[in-house]
Amino acid sequence: MAQKGDQLDQETLSCSICLEVLKDPVAIPCGHSYCMNCIKSYWDEGEKKLPSCPQCRETFTPRPALVKNTMLAALVEQLKKTGLQAAPADHCYAGPEDVACDFCSGIKLKATKSCLVCLVSYCEKHLQPHYDVAPLKKHKLVDPSENLQDNICHRHGEVMKMFCRTDQKCICYLCSVDEHKGHDTVSAAAERTERQREMEVSRQQIQQEIQGREKDVKLLQQEVEAINQSADKTVEDSEEIFTELISHLQKRSSDVKQQIRSQQETEVRRVRELEEKLQQEITDLKRRDAEMKQLSDTEDHNQFLHNCSSLSPLSQSTHSSGISIRPLRYFQDVTATVSEVRGLLQDILRDTLTNVSLAITEVVEPKNRAGFLKYSCEITLDPNTVHRQLLLSEENRKVTLMDQHQSYSSHPDRFTDVLQVLSRESLTGRHYWEVEKKEGGVNVAVSYKNISRSGWFWGESGFGRNDKSWSLYCYSASYEFYHNSIGTAISGPQSSRIGVYLDHRAGVLSFYSVSETMTLLHRVQTTFTQPLHAGVRIYGTGDSAELCKPSIKT
Repeated sequence: MAQKGDQLDQETLSCSICLEVLKDPVAIPCGHSYCMNCIKSYWDEGEKKLPSCPQCRETFTPRPALVKNTMLAALVEQLKKTGLQAAPADHCYAGPEDVACDFCSGIKLKATKSCLVCLVSYCEKHLQPHYDVAPLKKHKLVDPSENLQDNICHRHGEVMKMFCRTDQKCICYLCSVDEHKGHDTVSAAAERTERQREMEVSRQQIQQEIQGREKDVKLLQQEVEAINQSADKTVEDSEEIFTELISHLQKRSSDVKQQIRSQQETEVRRVRELEEKLQQEITDLKRRDAEMKQLSDTEDHNQFLHNCSSLSPLSQSTHSSGISIRPLRYFQDVTATVSEVRGLLQDILRDTLTNVSLAITEVVEPKNRAGFLKYSCEITLDPNTVHRQLLLSEENRKVTLMDQHQSYSSHPDRFTDVLQVLSRESLTGRHYWEVEKKEGGVNVAVSYKNISRSGWFWGESGFGRNDKSWSLYCYSASYEFYHNSIGTAISGPQSSRIGVYLDHRAGVLSFYSVSETMTLLHRVQTTFTQPLHAGVRIYGTGDSAELCKPSIKT
């Protein structure tokens, strides 16, 4: 009884807004009491409306002044000293998201358990009989649930304690002898035990897979760290090497410049000295010319002859009159030599840097077929691009050259002159696929979608005969690679299967001969500016090629 009295006092001294024991209690004109902050906040939130009581809805004009009820506050403090606190954790009131006790009247408390036999939820107080009364101790208690009625058979109104394995549903005992008669039925508890055992096995498998994947993630993280460290070290070393190379070229440039300037000074000095001598000879000749003119103008014959014999003979010139000048050609040989060096250096750098680019690519390119298969993709051939004389089959993965035209509808993407076809899928990123060819020749290619659809084999539409496609010609006993009508003879083992690896971003396109092992036939290092499509061209009637689903070839 004392416990009941305490509960009544607690409810009486609780604020109906916060559901806690009153703090700074105030009484409003209608007689109801609240925490001062609670009623103040309640009225502030509805400031455009008349203040009212949250319980009886009585309105007040003007808004009442809130004054602490000292008597009620003293009562609350006195009761607190005797042990009354806010509702204990197990006696908290049920909120909108809580399961409420079905036995509480008035303000309901939170349920702490639900009974699968009684199909009722209980707070700690009302649950006590299930701990004290012997028959109730056998009831199955679970965490509070709002779906207890789901355990009742809608047809018979009985608790569903059975499970029909035939129909995979929970049933009651009456169902097992009625519409489920003859079915494989067990108790719900037995089925739960079996399912839980299977679930534990599945969980163990999942945990093993999680551990395996976490191990793989750790390895990948270590690989990323190793890649970053290697790349940083390589960049540092490469910069140092290129800096040394640039410094060497700058020094050689400075040496050549110094040699040219030194030779320039020597040549200019030589020419200046010769010029001074010529200027002196010109002066002497002009003076002699003036003397001879003056003598020539003498009218007295005797004096003329006398003075004429006294003239000193002309001195022999120290310079030949055959001076030839080569304007702007003095150092042209040097320019030509430097230009030749530049050409040789450019060739070396181009070839070497291409090898560097390929070396960089090979760092991330797979090393074996299993590695390539990680990037495998299923590719289908596009019926809208296929030449009318080619037959598609095997879910549009196989193409065969026929004698007669096939009944394809008209389409602007269709090849009209060359016996070839493009894939439906566009390719960016990293991809790997394989082409299985029969007897005869076939072109295995990649191409931009905007390749011309008309024009003969040597024209704009043939794979490898333009700047929009790259093609490996697979003959019966040899290979040849074509791009932009430039062919390159390829040597390598013959195989009925050709592997194609594309790293669009890195600009890498590689062709492989696939048998027990993979042999690189040709690798392209370029820059792709558009998405690519796989392509196939057939030569002879009856010949075929298939874009196969990559798998380990045995």
